[in-house]
Amino acid sequence: MTPGPRNLITDIPGLLVGNAQDDALKSGATVLTATEPFTASVHVMGGAPGTRETDLLAPDKSVSRVDAIVLSGGSAFGLDACSGVADALQAQHRGFEVGNAVVPIVPGAILFDLLNGGDKAWAENPYRVLGRRAFEDAADQFDLGTVGAGTGALAAMHKGGLGSASFVLDNGVTVGALVAANPLGSVTTPGDRHFWAAPFEYGDEFGGLGPDASTGLGRSVTSRKAKAMRPAEPDNANTTIAIVATDAALSKPQCQRLAVAAHDGIARAVVPAHTPGDGDLVFGVSTGSHQLAEVELGLLGHVASICLARAIARAVYLASPAPGDLLPCWSDLHDLS
Repeated sequence: MTPGPRNLITDIPGLLVGNAQDDALKSGATVLTATEPFTASVHVMGGAPGTRETDLLAPDKSVSRVDAIVLSGGSAFGLDACSGVADALQAQHRGFEVGNAVVPIVPGAILFDLLNGGDKAWAENPYRVLGRRAFEDAADQFDLGTVGAGTGALAAMHKGGLGSASFVLDNGVTVGALVAANPLGSVTTPGDRHFWAAPFEYGDEFGGLGPDASTGLGRSVTSRKAKAMRPAEPDNANTTIAIVATDAALSKPQCQRLAVAAHDGIARAVVPAHTPGDGDLVFGVSTGSHQLAEVELGLLGHVASICLARAIARAVYLASPAPGDLLPCWSDLHDLS
């Protein structure tokens, strides 16, 4: 298998991604949508999630197809980005039809970026506007790094960001991941240079430096973020929120299994992962254009986990510096030119 032509989740035909951000706020929103409603479910493994409409995505609940999924900064305030997306969908008369009413279905998840140095003294919640702007920006090509929901993200040792990656299987089925990486843990091994996800890197998509040759890794956990945020409680200021998707035709329960398996990608790219202070969450999505046929669900989950690990590393690798940053970018510390 090889990455799709863009190495983005939008290598899956029909999927679109839009970003909007406010540089002074140091925050933003990212929206995944599609030309048609798509099947979706979700799995949460972090101890501190912030979500909207995720109960509806349980396999036993009635609605199986959604119109968009939102990833946003802003902690609980960021959930209002979903309302902005719903406004835009309503204007297009898109949503779940109930009699004469049309109700857009827009699940979402947020990360905590309220203590990242941005100006949060707003008079009116800005996320509804950011959500609508992100939806209106949706296209098959989009930027990574310090954009959208990843604008103000911070990992333990570096700026976080927005990442994406894809793989096309030999039979033509495509799998992709989209992530806003703001974890408590580090995405690099001690010394800041090598990514935990390096064994899964394709080519030089996040530097091509290969795995850390050291042994005994993971015994100590250090965090520049924790020091920068004191006297606040940095253990409660984290989360990795992601979407994994495929064009294989999956049911809603199968989308949930895809999301469950994809969490392995977080654990492969972030150490430690799934902590009580993280809200780690993965949405699983299917556009349903390819019949499952010879592709086993287990293989799709495995590929989704690799894509997610790569996407997390790319998020940090592609982060760019901005005034007032609390943490360095990975690129600030390593010149590969």
